[in-house]
Amino acid sequence: MANYHIHRIFSSIQGEGRNVGRPVTFIRFAGCNLACRWCDTHKDERMLLTEDQILNRILFYGNKSVILTGGEPTIQHELGVLVQKLKDAGMWVALETNGIKAPSCQELFDYIAVSPKSHYLSRYLDNIMIHKANEVRIVAETDEITAFCKTMRSRIEAENYYISPLHSDGRIHYRRALRLLTKVNKIMSDVMPPWCLSIQMHKIIGVR
Repeated sequence: MANYHIHRIFSSIQGEGRNVGRPVTFIRFAGCNLACRWCDTHKDERMLLTEDQILNRILFYGNKSVILTGGEPTIQHELGVLVQKLKDAGMWVALETNGIKAPSCQELFDYIAVSPKSHYLSRYLDNIMIHKANEVRIVAETDEITAFCKTMRSRIEAENYYISPLHSDGRIHYRRALRLLTKVNKIMSDVMPPWCLSIQMHKIIGVR
């Protein structure tokens, strides 16, 4: 039986992207393969749990939707074993990933959201990275990353593409995100679907 490095398991709503408002249980894994300077996500290890222990906690909350997030879930060993356990229990299972490493169990997920990071463009290697997802969300680190957005759009096939405001120094930088959104839609005016704005609603309404 595998062990998984966990920061927290908790019940909430999905606050961003296509599934905003969906009641879910989050499995926040510990650790990440990147070190984004603006990251505000706590990802230190607090628990080492087996798939059965994780499933018991999921069942306790009663939600039928589960999101694997982090940190970075794809660096966990035996991720497919856990996903299959959740699927066998009747769960809708989604993945949130930076996309650098495509999971071997990709076909098991019901939904995949990829959030590529512009500072680490050189880490996105064609033979390793994820190339297909349900949505792509790019954080507006600056409003000068239009080339990165265009590159990731061509390398990751998705149903929806989003620009997300950067949250740093106690502020959510909406105007910067809107400037970037305007630029990428102007550059890619003939590409459908257009980029949309994804706001982290959970931070606005004050839920974890």
